[in-house]
Amino acid sequence: MNTARKLRQEIKEAVSGPKAGTQKKLKLMATARGERKRMEEIFSLLGWSELPEELKTAVAADVKGYADELEGRYSTRCEYVQRRRESVDFWVRSFKDGFCSSATAAEALQVPRQ
Repeated sequence: MNTARKLRQEIKEAVSGPKAGTQKKLKLMATARGERKRMEEIFSLLGWSELPEELKTAVAADVKGYADELEGRYSTRCEYVQRRRESVDFWVRSFKDGFCSSATAAEALQVPRQ
């Protein structure tokens, strides 16, 4: 489970669960705000801050992976990861250059759920 999905699940449980304590809600909301701020900073550094939300959502996990690798959290030489990065770069550039809509780019970048 990726970090964003896990965080959304924790927030959902904290807000709707029977033991939904105020402190836990506040902590989760602060964590979510911090993660959102970090992602906005990364998008800005990549020059992607003006992307529409649907496209940002489609590439959020990839962008987080870029940042984690640059920060030394892990390193990969996997050809599938490289292909995915090339695909993300291609579709974001295509949108920014006006060759496709954000919906087309986001659809092309969706990872099929299993």
